[in-house]
Amino acid sequence: MSTPRLVIAAPSSGSGKTTVATGLMAALVARGLQVSPHKVGPDYIDPGYHCLATGRPGRNLDPVLVGEERIAPLFQASSAGCDVAVIEGVMGLYDGRGATSVGSTAHVARLLDAPVVLVVDASSQSRSVAALVHGFTTFDDRVQLAGVVLNRVASDRHEQLLREALEGQARVLGVLRRDARATTPSRHLGLVPVAERAPEAVATVERLGVLVRQGCDLDGLLEIASSAGPLDAQLWVPEAREQGPRPVVAIAGGPAFTFSYAETSELLHAAGAEVVVVDPLRDDALPAGTSGLVLGGGFPEVYAEQLSANAGLRHDIARLAATGAPISAECAGLLYLCESLDGLPMCGVLPAAGRMTERLTLGYRDVVPAGSSWAGDSATTGHEFHRTVVEPRAGDTPAWLLNGAPEGWVQGGVHASYVHTHWAGQPGIAERFVAAVRQHDSVQKAGASA
Repeated sequence: MSTPRLVIAAPSSGSGKTTVATGLMAALVARGLQVSPHKVGPDYIDPGYHCLATGRPGRNLDPVLVGEERIAPLFQASSAGCDVAVIEGVMGLYDGRGATSVGSTAHVARLLDAPVVLVVDASSQSRSVAALVHGFTTFDDRVQLAGVVLNRVASDRHEQLLREALEGQARVLGVLRRDARATTPSRHLGLVPVAERAPEAVATVERLGVLVRQGCDLDGLLEIASSAGPLDAQLWVPEAREQGPRPVVAIAGGPAFTFSYAETSELLHAAGAEVVVVDPLRDDALPAGTSGLVLGGGFPEVYAEQLSANAGLRHDIARLAATGAPISAECAGLLYLCESLDGLPMCGVLPAAGRMTERLTLGYRDVVPAGSSWAGDSATTGHEFHRTVVEPRAGDTPAWLLNGAPEGWVQGGVHASYVHTHWAGQPGIAERFVAAVRQHDSVQKAGASA
């Protein structure tokens, strides 16, 4: 049996998807249900709020990064045993990569055969809402638009006008009043991550749960979720590779490094690693026995002074890199390995300097390996999301070729780049990483006993 499920979508970004999706998750949990949280696309921040609401890791569903054939298996694996799954969309319902629908909320809804609830920002319209909903309902008959939630409604009279306009057009499943308290703070890359706001973020999620519980038809939403049919897909389960003692692989965490897919640590564990978390803001050394390091994305620019002040860990990472240990660094990890960030000393592993800019770099990236490394030799698709630059952009041996241009570094065991990748979409990468860690360990032990 597949888990009952529904997708929370919108006509455009900023309509209130995160408010409704997170609030719905919290409201259903308050009813005693086990809720499986999901986010369409490469977003790392919204899943943190989903995790707070449900007590389960927020999972991304991105057919561009992992391939559409893995979406249903990933969903099946993470939602197994839950009472209902709530899937928050990305951008507008039909907005995909470029001018296509690939990677869109509608694409994922079709792959999961999931009904869609449209969140409409009604703050500046009345009867026109019917034309908008009609267009979204009829644009693609493969998408099951099951109803709407009207957001930012001004008054009882406004609500009445909206309901009358939608009568016979769409089922109204909720009406949310304007509420300045039901917002989350933003900055240059979107919402502020949960790890930076606790316990304030907990209170925000609780308020969203109350807002949705009071303004939405929870029974109706559960009825719609239960209308989703069975999925013909196997569960995605990383293949376990037990090969003796587990080498220690540290993954950066904490407020400065919040961009990580849950599957990364699961794949590393399945490949035979002992996975531990290191917080570069608080830990002054790598965990004992660390033989490999994964530095994901986040906001190092916000914490540059604290990262720089933690000289003990910076030097420990530099020593690890100097031994040739495998290190994966993406975006924030790349900046942290540089000599400096906004003029402040970083780890000094890479001969480069990072700095903040006003320009947002955002989008999917098709890349081809340019240097031999544990990352393998297969082309892949990743994602960039930052307002920084690194100079120079690439080393003598780049990590990738991006539109024919060099991108990132392969230096010793280091593979560093601005490009975020989803390891669930790259079969074998975690196994190659752990195999490289084991080989590095063997070489180090052999050298020590010589």
